Amino acid sequence: MNEPRTASLSGAVERVTFHNEENGYCVLRVAVPGEHELVTVIGHASSVNAGEEIAASGRWVDSHDYGRQFRAERIATSEPNSVAGIERYLASNLIDGIGPVYAKKLVAKFGGEIFDIIDNCSRRLEEVEGIGTKRRKEIKASWEKQKAIRGIMVFLHEHGISTARAVRIFKTYGEESLAVLEANPYRLARDIRGIGFKTADDIAGKLGMPRDALPRLEAGLQYVLLTATDQGNSALPETELLDSADALLSAGPEKLAAALEGLLARGELIRDPIATPPLLYLPHLHFAEKSIAARLRAFAGKPADYPAIDIAAALDWCEKKTGKTLAEGQRAAVAQALGNRALVITGGPGVGKTTILNSILLILRAKHITPILAAPTGRAAKRLSESTGLEAKTLHRLLECQPGNSAAKGGFARHDTHPLEGDLFVVDETSMVDVPLMHAFLRALPEKAHLLLVGDVDQLPSVGPGRILADVIDSGVLPVARLTEIFRQAGNSRIITSAHAVNSGQVPDLTTPDDPAAGDFFFIERDAPEAIATTVAKLIRDRLPDRFGLDPLRDIQLLTPMHRGNLGTRAMNDLLQFTLNPPSESKFEVERFGVTYRTGDKVIQTRNNYDKDAYNGDIGHIIAITTDPGRIEVRFDDGRLAEYEPGELDELALAYAITIHKAQGSEFPAVVIPLATQQYLLLQRNLLYTGLTRGKRQVILVGQKKALTMAVRNHDIEARHGALGLRLIR
Repeated sequence: MNEPRTASLSGAVERVTFHNEENGYCVLRVAVPGEHELVTVIGHASSVNAGEEIAASGRWVDSHDYGRQFRAERIATSEPNSVAGIERYLASNLIDGIGPVYAKKLVAKFGGEIFDIIDNCSRRLEEVEGIGTKRRKEIKASWEKQKAIRGIMVFLHEHGISTARAVRIFKTYGEESLAVLEANPYRLARDIRGIGFKTADDIAGKLGMPRDALPRLEAGLQYVLLTATDQGNSALPETELLDSADALLSAGPEKLAAALEGLLARGELIRDPIATPPLLYLPHLHFAEKSIAARLRAFAGKPADYPAIDIAAALDWCEKKTGKTLAEGQRAAVAQALGNRALVITGGPGVGKTTILNSILLILRAKHITPILAAPTGRAAKRLSESTGLEAKTLHRLLECQPGNSAAKGGFARHDTHPLEGDLFVVDETSMVDVPLMHAFLRALPEKAHLLLVGDVDQLPSVGPGRILADVIDSGVLPVARLTEIFRQAGNSRIITSAHAVNSGQVPDLTTPDDPAAGDFFFIERDAPEAIATTVAKLIRDRLPDRFGLDPLRDIQLLTPMHRGNLGTRAMNDLLQFTLNPPSESKFEVERFGVTYRTGDKVIQTRNNYDKDAYNGDIGHIIAITTDPGRIEVRFDDGRLAEYEPGELDELALAYAITIHKAQGSEFPAVVIPLATQQYLLLQRNLLYTGLTRGKRQVILVGQKKALTMAVRNHDIEARHGALGLRLIR
């Protein structure tokens, strides 16, 4: 698409083709002076009606599918100034009590003075046949409301608030918008998705709020703690919270300490003296952490409540049934699972976790035990189902997540008063499960449930707060089967042997196998970041598809440690989008939040959206983009369809390249990982180990040997703040 420089446009709205009241997104047909045909204008407006005059700034674009359009960054509306426009405006049902019939009568009676009549002499409306006192008051009240909306929008625009955000603000607070903003603009960060502390702080500054105002200090403290949870912490030490808040707000320790006491007094933060210095929590995380500890301790030391099982005989029967001989460690793990109410099974790739799980399930199903299988992500649940032959669900679906509710606030149909049904509950990829989700899962277990937590504790911890699997294992509160032996068939895979080498602190064998076509792990040495990027693009577009028959979009995933830099997700997504899905006249595209989305693009969901049944980490492809109405349709890899309006595209990101963190729980036919010393801050052993274990058939590292060595040697795992481990042992 051809997008010239910023331009302006004004004219009369002839038709409102589409308008979303939630985010203001609209498609308008506008009569513009000098244009022979109506112009399509796309943008955001809180309220827009046929007959109104608009002034817009933005860009002209040319679409193969939809022709010439004006993409507006800002739209300002005003009352129409022509008699014909006034009649269309009044006939649009904007004002209660006036439809097409009365619009014609009013314009016939008062002409262009009708707005002044409603404002200042509304009793004269009763001069029109059919308008009595009741209808006249209805018209006047509705007119005043519309004026209030316009006044609020003008105020927001004057203070530098974009139209899209202004619409969200008005839809949240209505006619109270100005009062809310003047009293405490930091409520925006708490109440409105897409507006964070920094945006609210900018708005507060424009409104003249003092930098040491109490609402700012309280909001800053909450923002620091919320940011810490986004980085995997369940809490922060009080001293660290105050120091970080002071660095953000420059308010001084005394004022911040006073603001903190106010938040604690109202219960908006929780201080827990379980550690020194005390830990500060958001209330829902404090409750969740305590609940997890209590529920897991309830399993401790309890024997299994299965029908009588001769474990030795059952193991022999299982081996005959499957034709597989279990190793000593595998037999011991199965015996532990059959004898305990709860068990943790952990180990790296190729150590037989799947064999153990299938043996447990085979024996227990023969005893008519009902197993329930779940995993944190759709891809992990699919792999679990394929490896066991049984149905496996995501934890969100198992718990029957309720659209319109946040899971962090208990938005699941299954909970302690409406528990799940089943005997044995198996969670795979437990290292990915964060504190809120584990809390929701445990509180939904029936009273006599058995629990099996499966995962690789050496992988990265969850993206969300906590390190559940590591804390449970370290505490010793539950029995643990730790598997280390690599079995012969798995030992033939260089992916698996390389991953174990990295996990033990050794640089893997980087020599090219004698038969490259039969190999599954390769290292391609490149020194300059530009050469690394070019090689990666050629690998994904040409070499891997040609040699191994892989689809570059569906089978190959680029994983990178970081977002920024010329080998980060942002730069590599731009490069791979151009390489694999270049623009053309046959592909419609839309630009939002600084990213161009194109039909055919590979995308990833970046936050949980329970209304769309789309969850953080889900990968899919854009199958359609339309502007009339504005809509982006995504088909996820498991076949689910979800629709997005342009204002919702901050929930999606391009996924040609994703971070290794985002790939947790997923497995791809082929994985490509660029490595350069410029990534030194994130060159860590567990990060590389996790990336290597995401590849099923091929793993290719491209970059510098020095960077690989740095990653292998760097075993400094950043500590996560929280007290689950302490609670488990008390």
